[in-house]
Amino acid sequence: MTSSLPLLAGAALVAGLVGGPAARPVTDAAPPGTGRADPAAAAHRTHPADATGANGVNGVPGAAGPVAPVAADVADVVEHAAADDSPGHRRVLDYWTPQRMAAAVPIGVLGKVTGLLGGRRAAAGDDRPAAPAVKGLPAALAAGGDRRAVSAHGRPAAATERLAAPAAGNRRAAPVTGARWVTGGSVAQTTGRVFLTVGGVDYVCSAGSVRSANRDLVVTAGHCVKDGAGAWADNWVFVPGYDRGRQPYGQFTARRMFVAGPWARGADDSYDVGMVALNTRNGRHLGDVVGAQEIAFGTPRGRPAHGFGFPADAPYDGERLVYCAGPVHDDPHEQTADQGMRCDMTAGSSGGPWLTGFDAVTGRGTITSVSSFKYSDDHGTMYGPYFGSTIRDLHTVAERS
Repeated sequence: MTSSLPLLAGAALVAGLVGGPAARPVTDAAPPGTGRADPAAAAHRTHPADATGANGVNGVPGAAGPVAPVAADVADVVEHAAADDSPGHRRVLDYWTPQRMAAAVPIGVLGKVTGLLGGRRAAAGDDRPAAPAVKGLPAALAAGGDRRAVSAHGRPAAATERLAAPAAGNRRAAPVTGARWVTGGSVAQTTGRVFLTVGGVDYVCSAGSVRSANRDLVVTAGHCVKDGAGAWADNWVFVPGYDRGRQPYGQFTARRMFVAGPWARGADDSYDVGMVALNTRNGRHLGDVVGAQEIAFGTPRGRPAHGFGFPADAPYDGERLVYCAGPVHDDPHEQTADQGMRCDMTAGSSGGPWLTGFDAVTGRGTITSVSSFKYSDDHGTMYGPYFGSTIRDLHTVAERS
């Protein structure tokens, strides 16, 4: 079974992680854009809860329960300074001209990766040769080349974007696999498009404003922040409430980026989550401008969810907020600790928030995952990481930045 989509990075999945001494969060001190962390430090940034054993992958033993508190000083989090000063902030805003935004692409437009489709994914302890590198692609995409950039090109030609909205008085929308969100509410403000650069190429993703102590935090996919073990994203900007080119709340640039250690070390899809602390805009915090959704960790698995994002490959164009809604289920291929939802959103939706307990009238819910990937032979199911102890620690560190 091979995986495909979104959308920026995918490397070998592992069945478990080898436990090691816990350490304080490590700031990636490498030059911006290199994506190279200190290998000696990385070797000791494994969270005890993620070791192979009773806690399973991402603290998930199969049936979720409450996640035990873990001190932030043992969190397995890798951090990167982005545009954290006035000149950097201005540089990013100046970079994103309307022309560059219009030309930015979802990673899916790269198409299939020759010679790797149908290939295997390595498991922990598998010493067979890994998939070869693919010239011209981001490092993590090449390492997991059977993933991302495939499902975006497998849509039926007759597929069309559907327009749907909850019926009046119905506080929970009916299950849907992909439709424009036209009801408004908080989610239309807190969800936005992300524009970023990796390896000299401009890309688009999705993200959502999340409750945080600093009132400046968004959650997205890890591959929308860092190319696995490769480069960090540059020119990173969040546009909340984006709608057909309109930017009603302006642009918020990144000042600090955070990913979980397993993603930074090996692009482990079970941890494909990134959090970004933003600069203020005109002296105002993102949370004060558009609000923020709640976030939860260790919630019961299998709860229905609404997923939101800005898919940019056909039949979508990235210009409107789109959603999917329905039940979620465990990864039937057991390659990740993720959960899947029937959803035909395409590349560009990466990082869009999944909300449980969603109220279709107010547009509020609780973020419990983000859109991450699809399997190449199942374009109709989107997978998102389970928010367990590691993602909880990621949020704890990021919201204090």
